[in-house]
Amino acid sequence: MTIYAIGDIHGQRAMLEAAHDRIAADRARSGAHDAPIVHLGDLTDRGPDSRGVLDLLIDGIADGQPWIVLKGNHDRMFQEFLNDPAYRDPGLRSDLPWFDTRLGGAETVRSYGVDSPERRPLEDVHAEALESVPASHRAFIADLPLMHTTDELILVHAGIRPGVPLARQVEDDLVWIRQGFLDDSTDHGRLVVHGHTALDAPEHFGNRVDLDTGAGYGRPLTAAVFEGRSCFVLTDSGRVALRP
Repeated sequence: MTIYAIGDIHGQRAMLEAAHDRIAADRARSGAHDAPIVHLGDLTDRGPDSRGVLDLLIDGIADGQPWIVLKGNHDRMFQEFLNDPAYRDPGLRSDLPWFDTRLGGAETVRSYGVDSPERRPLEDVHAEALESVPASHRAFIADLPLMHTTDELILVHAGIRPGVPLARQVEDDLVWIRQGFLDDSTDHGRLVVHGHTALDAPEHFGNRVDLDTGAGYGRPLTAAVFEGRSCFVLTDSGRVALRP
């Protein structure tokens, strides 16, 4: 089975369009025209156009594209801010608000036309965001799945809790886990494909592949194709094998 995956997007619509172009070129060469594309979450925050990213994904799915979009921790923070401006994600320190420059929530609401969110009362920013974010965007984020599986792959935003059956994995781990997963070298039965932990380049660790290459920090957005458990990174000139 051929399946494509794209790492953490973080509001970088132009990079996402370019990644889709590389996938389209690979489809034309390989004939895998109907192969699904899995977006590994963190659609929003840090980059300049979170709204544009969501528009592109929502419109593409509505047009019948075989796209699967997973929820990341940043998408959950956006969702929960709209539900409750006082929300603090359990994966964060209690003193670290979503509008902290390290998280990038201000860039997300700014992409919807909310000005100067860092310097205004939180209640005012929340009220304006509720008016500015389309209901279709809120519903889309709320309904995002946490995982996609094939016979050979587990695709997820952050990773899985080793030793826990997939049906018993919890959301906090699927969107946040690092310790206990990144340092675990055991075979999970299937290759885990994830993002969340930004690297300078995609890397294959034998039991997992990390495709987050720091688009939220202005670094490239990685797209890859999997045939079974074999992984190839897509470049402008074609496939490059990614091996353990």
